[in-house]
Amino acid sequence: MIKAIFSSHEERMEKSLEALKREYASLRAGRATPALLDKVMVDYYGASVPISQVANISVPEPRMIMIQPWEKTMLHEIEKSIMKSDLGLNPNSDGTAIRLSIPQLTQDRRADLVKTVNKKAEEAKISVRNIRRDANDAVKKLEKSKEVTEDEAKKAQEDMQKLVDVYIKHISETQAIKEKEVMEV
Repeated sequence: MIKAIFSSHEERMEKSLEALKREYASLRAGRATPALLDKVMVDYYGASVPISQVANISVPEPRMIMIQPWEKTMLHEIEKSIMKSDLGLNPNSDGTAIRLSIPQLTQDRRADLVKTVNKKAEEAKISVRNIRRDANDAVKKLEKSKEVTEDEAKKAQEDMQKLVDVYIKHISETQAIKEKEVMEV
């Protein structure tokens, strides 16, 4: 019973860490990466879909993203979606493909990005702590209904805390890596 609680909550912690990594991938850190466009949705025959589902995205140069739509009619829709997004990039179209130039980041923008990185990391840590609280509540419920002993419940809570410490450490490491990447000139 405790193992089931433990494994399901560990899985949720893993998902929180993965979500943080996806968030970090979509942050513009001065280098071109197709992940920058993951959150940009385009209208495709009435449905809102990610750009990657209607076009080929490549990085021919370190500061450029190239988008080649599979249908030429989608070119304008993709341009419109990029303009509406919060990326702050201007698409250049040549009629068959769209090029996005990634400008060099200013020191102020880097400082703002570091604040965002720290905020996202703190949100992930809070998420992991909330998962710990849920797991501890589930264990206490089992203890209250006499399905587990007091010692087993205490051991389970200690193990859950150790797991939380591991995930908090992973989050901090991921945060440090992203901060270093953002501050790199």
